[in-house]
Amino acid sequence: MRVRVLFPVLFAGALTVGALPSAAAGAAVVEVSTAAQFKAALAAAVPGVTIRLADGTYTGNFKATVPATAAARITVTGSERAVLKAGGGYGLHLNGASYWTVYGVTVTGGQKGIVTDAAAGVVIDSVTVHDLDMEGVHFRRSSRGGVLRDSRIHDTGHDGRGMGEGVYVGTAGDLTDRSDGVLITGNVIGPGVGGENIDIKEGTTGTHVIGNTFDGSGLTGANYDDSWVDVKGNDVLVENNRGVRTTNNGYETHTQRAGWGCGTVFRGNVSDLTGATGALRLAVNVTNLSPACPTTVYGSNTVTGGNGLTNIPVTP
Repeated sequence: MRVRVLFPVLFAGALTVGALPSAAAGAAVVEVSTAAQFKAALAAAVPGVTIRLADGTYTGNFKATVPATAAARITVTGSERAVLKAGGGYGLHLNGASYWTVYGVTVTGGQKGIVTDAAAGVVIDSVTVHDLDMEGVHFRRSSRGGVLRDSRIHDTGHDGRGMGEGVYVGTAGDLTDRSDGVLITGNVIGPGVGGENIDIKEGTTGTHVIGNTFDGSGLTGANYDDSWVDVKGNDVLVENNRGVRTTNNGYETHTQRAGWGCGTVFRGNVSDLTGATGALRLAVNVTNLSPACPTTVYGSNTVTGGNGLTNIPVTP
């Protein structure tokens, strides 16, 4: 494990080639090439440090518990050939590790891929997550303001229980989990995702799902998974996404707990329901519309195949 310090002139050059997405001038760069070195670097991390992984396989379960700050983030960076491979448990667990950035690496094996617990402002960028027993990325225990962007998630939920969501926001039935304000954008989710591509739970508010590509070919029907996105949180924006291959619907809203699953806006989504065999086969299936629990489906959404756009009035 090597530790280097980036002084301003050197850092300017690094920015030119895009090598260190979050390092600050004068911050340490810790270079690691083994699982033991990576675990040591995670434990010793301080705000402002960048941990850079060499290409290779890092076997084990990796956990970060040190919080950074919005002004001095901690960054884990590597190429897609830097592979975190777990045999069980979580590949990378950010437990209380607020304001971390995870960039570029691959996470595979194990039960879950990347899990954030009570970690605000986490950015997960350009990662690949695949071949897991359960979900790919989970924002949990009031992990507010998280971002998942420009990443690839596929082949999850190998245990066949319908609990292999690509992205999971919040906790089922737990209104104390306020993982609010999560942004999920520019990702490719699927194929082979053994659950909804995205599941947004009751108790969470303000998730934005923008500009993603969904493939529902892994849907199992277990635990009622029959759509790309399930919305059970409040004030969710679903915009400019593209989806193919689903068993029934494209998007669904649900009220699992009173007062939740309300205020969703669907705008500019392109849905291909060709081949769907479920009962409704709608691009947007709203199960809970009422004056107290509105959902807005704009006419800018389009659908191919199936039985139509939605089961509620469309807003021009």
